[in-house]
Amino acid sequence: MKKLSLVSLALMAAFPALGADTLTDALTGGTAKLDMRLRYENVSQDNALKDADALTLRTRLTYATADYHGLSALVEFEDSRVVAGIDDYNNGLNSKPEYSTIADPETTELDQFLLQYQRGGFTGKLGRQVITLDNHRFVGHVGWRQDRQTFDGVTLAYAPLDNLKLFYGYIDQRNRILAEERDVDSKDHLINARFDTGFGALSGYGYLLEVDNNIDNGLDTYGLRFAGSTELDAIKLLYAAEYATQESDTAGVSFDADYYLVEGGVGVSGFTAKLGYEVLGSDDGQYGFSTPLATLHKFNGWADQFLSTPQEGLVDLYASIGGGLLGGKWALVYHDYEADQASATVDDLGDEWNLSYTHAFAKHYSAGVKYAAYSAGDIKDDTDKFWVWFSASL
Repeated sequence: MKKLSLVSLALMAAFPALGADTLTDALTGGTAKLDMRLRYENVSQDNALKDADALTLRTRLTYATADYHGLSALVEFEDSRVVAGIDDYNNGLNSKPEYSTIADPETTELDQFLLQYQRGGFTGKLGRQVITLDNHRFVGHVGWRQDRQTFDGVTLAYAPLDNLKLFYGYIDQRNRILAEERDVDSKDHLINARFDTGFGALSGYGYLLEVDNNIDNGLDTYGLRFAGSTELDAIKLLYAAEYATQESDTAGVSFDADYYLVEGGVGVSGFTAKLGYEVLGSDDGQYGFSTPLATLHKFNGWADQFLSTPQEGLVDLYASIGGGLLGGKWALVYHDYEADQASATVDDLGDEWNLSYTHAFAKHYSAGVKYAAYSAGDIKDDTDKFWVWFSASL
């Protein structure tokens, strides 16, 4: 296993702070959790690649010590394995480039390893940890993939008021979804302030990202987000608006781009419908707004055709409807894509239908099925993806 980063080594040195007299009580009063997900995924594309099939089992084992005067620790291991030899897919690391990609490589790794201190409204964490901010659009855990994303670093959160939360994080390693081979050394600063107004949450943020690769680079994003809901008798109104501006600078080459989001919805009689308009802008067709730490599968369609923004940018007009059915939940989503700044050859970026059904049962178990159908525009290929899974959390 790849050696831990400097912050993780510092964490190991910090453990004696618990003290010999208190460590036993902290350990015996701790909690253990087991989380497993068995999933089949199929990918079919209208190109020369072979259809991909993967049956994988993700197992996550977590142990958290009890609290001792505000101090606690957590360790978590994660393993992803192919089941029954169903592995006809390109996982991003293996030697099967003839197949379509399913980004679930076999791996065993330390998913989280952290020391935490809590006192009043303050929480500090040192070590390998999950970090999610707001709706995961800029910082998330990519929990859809079997090897989720975590970060090595230190985070500080403080709530001076019940409706105000302040956050700062420094990351020196991004532990990506393609096992340790694709982890990225970094010098990232994450700043987020969130104020609850009573009818919605207002967030202001600055995400200053830098890959630690001996090349002068930076990706700086500043923005504001407002999202919430209001109850009107039997109707629930949903709304969100967001704006961000971004500057990318690599080896002296700079680009600027903006991000916009407007979303509205209504919930009534067990159904929820939404309409949204999201723009990941472009800088004169040469650069597309980037969110490299996001839970990308959550946005711009489940077929994952826009994990990186085209240099012409991306405009996503989407509509969704969902509700309850037979004790579970269903959702239907439509996306229409186009370029933010069209070129002579790229304007129409296609459209996509998404359909899902999930069902939780017997307290600890859940199952689901999901389908994505992407129809290509001026670029990319028609793509169909299908998933079925079973999860247990004990």
